[in-house]
Amino acid sequence: MWTEFLTALSLVLVIEGVMPFLNPNRFRDTMQTLIGMDNTSIRTVGFLSMLAGIILLYLVH
Repeated sequence: MWTEFLTALSLVLVIEGVMPFLNPNRFRDTMQTLIGMDNTSIRTVGFLSMLAGIILLYLVH
C-alpha cells in the first residue's frame, strides 16, 4: 500500500510542478487571481477537483 501511495504522491508533485516550470509568469498571474478569491470559491474549486479525481480513479479501476 505504501508503494502505491508514494507513487501517487510523486505523480502529484510532478504534475503540480509542470505549470511553474513551463510558464512561470502565467503561474504567478494565476496565484495572484487565487489570492483575490474568497474562501468559499477556493473550497468549491478544491471540492470539484477532488470529486473529479475520485470519479477518474473509479473509472480507471
